[in-house]
Amino acid sequence: MVLKKFCSVLFFVLFAFSVNAEELKNEKNTEFNVYSGMFDFSDDGKKSTLIGFQHQNENLNRDTFLGNLSPITGALITSDNAGYIYTGVQAQYKIGLLNITPSFTPGLYHEGNGKDLGHMLEFKSEVQLSFDLSKNTELGFSYNHLSNASLGDKNPGANSYMFNFFKNF
Repeated sequence: MVLKKFCSVLFFVLFAFSVNAEELKNEKNTEFNVYSGMFDFSDDGKKSTLIGFQHQNENLNRDTFLGNLSPITGALITSDNAGYIYTGVQAQYKIGLLNITPSFTPGLYHEGNGKDLGHMLEFKSEVQLSFDLSKNTELGFSYNHLSNASLGDKNPGANSYMFNFFKNF
């Protein structure tokens, strides 16, 4: 039930962004990433499907000695009603049509009926590989690891993979 509500909200947000895209035709400064995959695929007992979204405002990008850095914000929910909301930073590296995007995002985790990760504060380390399909669209694959950095009594962690669809508005 929660997953159905989440999908409804997600499609509403996508529709709202597409309506505003007409007003911003010449200014493509927001990237929206919709993804789906397998949460904690390495744990047969607690793996579950996930769906999520992520936002990046390209006006906040900064070129640094580490590459192009930008803040990101997002959320995911699993079929076991576990959820994670996060905000952090990502770096972007382009090699032709290939984009390599590592990120680090602290966030708040709620286990729902899913895996107990040991603490409410979790840290997500991720790497995305994506290809430019057009000037404003990318398709990609990502892998991440959630961990509480031993803040809790236990720290089992969770490894996930996702398929990503990126759209600039």
